[in-house]
Amino acid sequence: MIYLTRMKKDLPQRGKGIRLAIYQGEGSAGTPEAVKSNIEKLEEVAKQAKKYDTQLISFPELYMTGYALNPDLVKQLAEEVNGPSVRKVSEIARDSDIAIVFPYPERDSSSGEILYYDSIAFINSDGSLLQNYRKTHLFGQAEKDNFSSGYTSTGKENLFPVVRVADFPVGILNCYEAEFPELSRILALKGVKLIIIPTAADYYYTLSDGKRTQVPYPDVTKNIIPANAYLNKIFIAYSNRCGYETVGKNSWQYRGNSIISGPNGDLILAARPEETLLIADVIPSDFGPTHPEGDYLKDRRPELYHELVAKYVAFEGGYTYP
Repeated sequence: MIYLTRMKKDLPQRGKGIRLAIYQGEGSAGTPEAVKSNIEKLEEVAKQAKKYDTQLISFPELYMTGYALNPDLVKQLAEEVNGPSVRKVSEIARDSDIAIVFPYPERDSSSGEILYYDSIAFINSDGSLLQNYRKTHLFGQAEKDNFSSGYTSTGKENLFPVVRVADFPVGILNCYEAEFPELSRILALKGVKLIIIPTAADYYYTLSDGKRTQVPYPDVTKNIIPANAYLNKIFIAYSNRCGYETVGKNSWQYRGNSIISGPNGDLILAARPEETLLIADVIPSDFGPTHPEGDYLKDRRPELYHELVAKYVAFEGGYTYP
């Protein structure tokens, strides 16, 4: 495993920053054995990260099972938020004294109907569950076949929560959601200084109809993520996997483009497509202003932005979108 680090001698002052780790690797997918193997690897990586006094570590989207799933596999492998895998990771977090962002497929029956979500358990260093986030913006037909969109059960006020680790404000999004600037802006307005985004960004992959995609998935670490970090004056960490996953006829090759982007739009750490542990001190005060004057958040004029939340928007020619 490659170790990429950008750390100071001492840990960031509490509330002023955090020491963050991002794990990128190639895991197993689609079987109970894969779940066991991936959690064993998580425990090993958490122990390695703690050697650097890491306070928070993230793993890629659907890390528990792998991403290359279908509806039958989701039904077989998904677990409740209080299921055995989240409980095991909570034990690892407590034993390692490290907060863990653990993506997994969630089975939820609390409404009386069984629903499945592309979820992320945000676990504190004492093993307690800080937040269970359900992906709100699903990508492509396969995700829509596999999962429901997260939205209803927690209510709007908790939809995009601020989670504090070592008293530092952290937000979380999931993969495709990195590409919706509204979401990063909402979190920034809530006071978040770091957004962690587990992902499963790949190249070409097999569609649900058996055909291969015509274009590769874009590398958003080259444009959207640094821009969103810059526009919101925050850190954004993109936590991807590398290598391959193959389950039945479905195969994915992942980009291995995990990054930590700084509030000035610069790349603090960037992985190559190989197993890597990225560790960085995330300290907002280390970065100066982006403009001689002005502030994107303070200078907004929300009264002009009503069309941003309208379902249909008129434009020239009398048409609407979508």
